[in-house]
Amino acid sequence: MFDSLQEKLTKTLRNVQGKGKLSERNMEETLKEIRIALLESDVNYKVVKDFLEKVRQESIGQDVLNAVEPGQLLVKIVHDEIISLLGDESAELNFKENDLTSIMIVGLQGTGKTTQAAKLANFLKKKGRKPIMIAADIIRPAAIEQLETLGKQIDVEVFSMGVDVPVLKQVEEGIRYGKEKGYDTALIDTAGRLQIDEELMNELKQIKDLIHPDEILLTVDAMTGQDIVNVANAFHELLDVTGLILTKFDGDSKGGAALSVKAVTGVPIKFTGTGEKISDLEMFYPDRLAQRILGMGDVVSFVEKAQEEMDMKKAEETAGRLMDGKFTMDDLLNSIEQSRKLGPLSSIMRMMPGMSEMANAINDSDADNELRKIKAIIQSMTPAEREDPSIMRSSHKRRIAKGSGTRVEDVNKLCNQYDKMKKLFKNMSSMKSMFGL
Repeated sequence: MFDSLQEKLTKTLRNVQGKGKLSERNMEETLKEIRIALLESDVNYKVVKDFLEKVRQESIGQDVLNAVEPGQLLVKIVHDEIISLLGDESAELNFKENDLTSIMIVGLQGTGKTTQAAKLANFLKKKGRKPIMIAADIIRPAAIEQLETLGKQIDVEVFSMGVDVPVLKQVEEGIRYGKEKGYDTALIDTAGRLQIDEELMNELKQIKDLIHPDEILLTVDAMTGQDIVNVANAFHELLDVTGLILTKFDGDSKGGAALSVKAVTGVPIKFTGTGEKISDLEMFYPDRLAQRILGMGDVVSFVEKAQEEMDMKKAEETAGRLMDGKFTMDDLLNSIEQSRKLGPLSSIMRMMPGMSEMANAINDSDADNELRKIKAIIQSMTPAEREDPSIMRSSHKRRIAKGSGTRVEDVNKLCNQYDKMKKLFKNMSSMKSMFGL
């Protein structure tokens, strides 16, 4: 998401960054290009109009035309206004102290509501909370089974009284049970519908009036474009929605609706679903998304993801051997396995400053196939060959190629790459010793 917008904005702003001075004419041309980029990315027309006016007024106020680095100052202004558009800071969940916090998960059918409830339970559990999920979707029996299956995966209890007990009774008893058992957070998976209707809204309103939830989170599909705004408005008018969970945030939609929804509805995005795995849920940080949109990367999110997904002890041990020049094929295999936990290569590269354009050129499927091939080759080696590939002869390489389903040329290519890496790290190790580091 945002790839097209990122590419256009980065190109537009790069054109003005190289200029020693901006004129009113090329300033207006830049704003016009920004306007086109935003509209083509499906950002709401009124939101675009207000955004450009704020950028224009802020630019005049800071006297961008006469600044020493006018292009850089303009980039900062655009960056700050994107943050303002998305919400000035991340919207935290509101938790009660010494009592059960209740969170209603609402949304239309097909937005991944039940899955997001489980993802949020998993997210909260990792943060040290003790959640329980209440299955309040009795319209779709499969939803209860799905929630129970997901609950077992993440070791979170699911409360359900079956499809024959009225929804209000289920929710009331679930909250009571959660308090009795010492849970601190109850996630209520409510029923979805194919479209907004009176029956759906009345049921949700009754649940709200019964338990007075601390949070009402609406799941919306990022792939549905401007309809996100309409759905969010409809739910917000009746329920006073406190936040959005934007699903399929890793998809290839234009992304403009995500930039529009906070400005139009006033409802902040609190979480984004970034993949299929149960761990693929992230808190939404406006400043980090603004940096990504402008091609500045997002190193903080990368480090956080690495800390959550990777075995940091193994990573440190591998890094230590690398810097000591003692790098084996087992270390290379471990590095591959660790990196694959972080997600597609292109998404990782987008978090790195200045690498967004390179990320757009990467075919994740090809990259994944290449990593699988390398993994198969290494796993077809004996322990001695992994420790020291230089002992391998032609017959060894033919055996490895056959065992891994690859060609001898592929084995040779990996060995050459390994040799180059080892030499590089040995040189780094020597420099480290030379300077007493």
